[in-house]
Amino acid sequence: MDIYHVWCNLKPGVDDTEFADSAHAYLQHLCEEGSLANYRLTRRKLGLGHPNLPEWNILLEFEDMTQMDQAFSSVASRADPVESFHYAVNSKVQDVFFALYRDFPDAFRERGEERF
Repeated sequence: MDIYHVWCNLKPGVDDTEFADSAHAYLQHLCEEGSLANYRLTRRKLGLGHPNLPEWNILLEFEDMTQMDQAFSSVASRADPVESFHYAVNSKVQDVFFALYRDFPDAFRERGEERF
């Protein structure tokens, strides 16, 4: 599983539940079209977290890089309906940064033949 992390803060004046509703609608659309395996929308709790990390974290789970590329191609088309979903989320956030992680060890990894 490849896990694409998105961290962000909300722009001033953006309602938190409105943002959450928009994010769920957008990401559920990607799941329904088969471009996304699963997702989670999380928010910092009790002020606990590294001071450099924004308040919100979205985890996008992809079966593989092919599925991730499919999602990025869908969004990059800038065509509705995905463009409207994307805009409804993107227009509400700031301080955005990203990271790509994977489950480890990879399912295809062989052991015993590594050279050091």
